[in-house]
Amino acid sequence: MYSVDFDEIKNLQYQGKWDEAAKIMMDSARKLEAGGADFIVLCTNTMHKMAKEMEESVTIPLLHIADATAKELVKDGIKKVALLGTAFTMEQDFYKGRLLDKFGLDVIIPGESERTIVHDIIYQELCLGVIKDESKQSYLRIIDQLSQQGAEAIILGCTEITLLISQEDCRVPLYDTTRLHAESAVDFALSEDGL
Repeated sequence: MYSVDFDEIKNLQYQGKWDEAAKIMMDSARKLEAGGADFIVLCTNTMHKMAKEMEESVTIPLLHIADATAKELVKDGIKKVALLGTAFTMEQDFYKGRLLDKFGLDVIIPGESERTIVHDIIYQELCLGVIKDESKQSYLRIIDQLSQQGAEAIILGCTEITLLISQEDCRVPLYDTTRLHAESAVDFALSEDGL
């Protein structure tokens, strides 16, 4: 296991210094491989923006969080899904594009003002351990809007969102990327491929 300084990463994200963030992630991947890891699980959605660079910096596999989620969606027959997460995850193509190109999923995201709400709640509240009922109601309103736009399910594409909402709060199925990714890692570790 290797942890990075979240504040440093967050600052690089906001400054658009993705190359510098990628260097940190590649260095972390190399340290994990040198330490004897059989594979890498990157426990964040947004930083999968650097998944390709990380994969290219090591010889061990990286289990992609979007793949673990998409496999479950496909298995459940979901074709149109909404994605909630940081603005980076919702707006950039590294996540949505993978869901479409590799798994054929139709991915929708909230409108601009709603994306700002989702993003700000993540960084200004959830990442700091602050849980507010009004924020929960905002998320539920946004989820309802996405459902009305045809989303058959919602991807909770940020590891902190489950601090705020759960399946019991929603009529539409929620796909918790954190849980699905962890289960995928266990399955891989116990499989012959993971040996």
